[in-house]
Amino acid sequence: MMQADCQEAVYALLPAGHPYTVEPLSGGLINHTFKVTDLQTGESFLLQKINRQVFPDPEKIQANYQQLWQFLAEKSMPLFIPEMKFFNGSKNLFTDRTDQCWRSFEFIGSGLQLNGTEVPAQAAAVAETFARFTASFHQLDSTLLHRILPGFHDVKQRFDQFTGSLTGAPTTRLEKAAILISELKKRQRYAGLYQQFTADPDFKFRVMHHDAKIANVLFDRQSGKVICPVDLDTVMPGYFFSDLGDMIRSMAGTTDENSTDFDRIQIRPAIYQSIIDGYTRGINEWLSGPERAYLHASGILLIYMQALRFMTDYLRNDSYYKINYPEQNFDRAKNQLVLLNRLEEFLADNYKFTC
Repeated sequence: MMQADCQEAVYALLPAGHPYTVEPLSGGLINHTFKVTDLQTGESFLLQKINRQVFPDPEKIQANYQQLWQFLAEKSMPLFIPEMKFFNGSKNLFTDRTDQCWRSFEFIGSGLQLNGTEVPAQAAAVAETFARFTASFHQLDSTLLHRILPGFHDVKQRFDQFTGSLTGAPTTRLEKAAILISELKKRQRYAGLYQQFTADPDFKFRVMHHDAKIANVLFDRQSGKVICPVDLDTVMPGYFFSDLGDMIRSMAGTTDENSTDFDRIQIRPAIYQSIIDGYTRGINEWLSGPERAYLHASGILLIYMQALRFMTDYLRNDSYYKINYPEQNFDRAKNQLVLLNRLEEFLADNYKFTC
């Protein structure tokens, strides 16, 4: 994206006549992000173009963020999230003449985002951050928030989409994926477990991040301490196992979801335990007894769900996830199934837990 494309939004953000600079920021896979600096005041802002193909209702995203911000301010909660900036003095969104949608936040110059960790204490800090995020909104009725992506972590729905994709899928892909398809079907009980949890009133509906990974936590460059969680586009009502499970899925393994070195995929015990410890410490007394009893089901549910999603997309000729080569979604599904198998074995051996 050319910097000139954001010029109209910058003019709506800054006082008239103020000179400025624009610096594109890398790292995001969905939205285009820029650092805008007002050269007259020296203040910098984060300017972001929202991808309307992924988020067709940006007004709902901003309404959720504003509600979260106001709640934290009114309750004097210790949780920090970046301050929303307004266009033309009062609007939290700006739509330019090409129908592109923009938003802005304060820029945190000392912030650093990471893509992974080898340090258990760092994994614990990430887990505690997302737990404290949910705990901070314990008194907020989560149903007041818009559901930005309905069914996003609904394991039963993802299983149904997977079985639906078996009809009409290319024969060559069905044949290649036959073993993986069989393994996914054998674990249908996990979709049933999800339904069991969500029907149980002891599993609370909460304010959840829904994209809980280390890249969505901002660290201080000098101290290494957590500043705040970021990328709150997917914040909406949900269940604790979504965020805990996503952190286990994205941090506890030895490789990421794009690795094809399947023999190297293992669970890192110290990282796994640090995630569990950090999360329970952060959410503390707000977890119910049944939720505590099924903490270890979190990773299983989210890894299984992601394996279903990758396989579904493979059978639908790669219509959702971006791929770098024709069989990448097959490899991703296999990667997640191997990770799931390793987690099942790890939990049975180390925690005597099966589900």
